Amino acid sequence: MAAASATDGVAATALRSVIQRIEHAAERCGRRSDQVRLVAVSKTKPVSLVKQVYDAGHRCFGENYVKELIEKAPQLPDDIEWHFIGNLQSNKVKPLLTGVPNLAVVETVDDEKIANQLDRVAGNIGRKPLKVFIQVNTSGEETKSGVEPDGCLELVKHVTSNCPNLEFCGLMTIGMPDYTSTPENFKTLARCRSEVCEALGISEDQCDLSMGMSGDFELAVSDLTCH
Repeated sequence: MAAASATDGVAATALRSVIQRIEHAAERCGRRSDQVRLVAVSKTKPVSLVKQVYDAGHRCFGENYVKELIEKAPQLPDDIEWHFIGNLQSNKVKPLLTGVPNLAVVETVDDEKIANQLDRVAGNIGRKPLKVFIQVNTSGEETKSGVEPDGCLELVKHVTSNCPNLEFCGLMTIGMPDYTSTPENFKTLARCRSEVCEALGISEDQCDLSMGMSGDFELAVSDLTCH
């Protein structure tokens, strides 16, 4: 999964440009572009701009802030697939799930506490199982959220064994801000996926990888098969 920011004024053109770059990156390494899903990150962007990207045919958007997503989602079409990609506090889980009925995925589950709270609220409101990604801190930065790679499998097992209202879908990481260690970040996430898939007895197609931002998504596409 690659993430890119929506750009005002030329939203549709920017979207087409990113899609073309994804297609070219996939072609260069012999992969199909339909193996990659683009999440258009719309944080701090006005509803009008998100609607431009929607009208250009895109349906998958990511938001970092609960308050912003709760305010924005009701003003936009219901068939948008919202991904929450920011740090999530336990006290924000209920407002997020009740305020955004078309929330498709939470990509930032990084400990058992937040997994349990998501599971509890999803069950209480009677929604279908919520898709989740485990966020892995592959760069080792103390200021960055995410479970350490060594703890990834244990957290995945907790979700799959103890959270019936959650559906484990994959792993997510955010690379270094300057992209200097990004290739190693991606390789670390791939190793985590291999470990998870072996332990759970599932194929890698059943464990998506969410990685790559506007400055490094082509590397994410060319290095590995992304979601």
